[in-house]
Amino acid sequence: MRSASTSSSTAPPNLTWAEFLSIRRAKRRWELTSTIPMTFVGLGAGVAYFGSLEADAAQPIFGIEPMWVYAAATMGCMGLGYLIGPTLGGTLWRTTHRRMMSAIELKDKEFHARIVKHRVDPSRQSAMNPVPDYYGEKIGSLHDYRRWLRDQAKFNKKAMWPED
Repeated sequence: MRSASTSSSTAPPNLTWAEFLSIRRAKRRWELTSTIPMTFVGLGAGVAYFGSLEADAAQPIFGIEPMWVYAAATMGCMGLGYLIGPTLGGTLWRTTHRRMMSAIELKDKEFHARIVKHRVDPSRQSAMNPVPDYYGEKIGSLHDYRRWLRDQAKFNKKAMWPED
């Protein structure tokens, strides 16, 4: 018989910061990698659709020759593919790492709280002192996190004591 203190569900595995940051870096790679093929898919779809339409130069679209409008719409399809790529990559990554998602989400909330706590005030930026990686997107290891903290401190120091 089971005692009241035990539960039937297993607790999510604890992730170390190094493991979490490497998982986060891998997720970012999936998102970036899926951007390239989706950009070409968008371009191909735009070329397939707008390339099959007949363009009559005597009937302008919005006062512009149809060929230019179709070319712009094709580039718009390519841009849409570029924007959809990271979303699709993130979704694929989540489906392949389903069993660890609870632990990753817990660590991600803790990581986000740390980022919010230590990031700089963007209202103090200037042309000579831009905000360094405000959202911590480029953090992929403990070394990167420490460098991010140093950059935040350097920004604060420059903002408080500007060099003339």
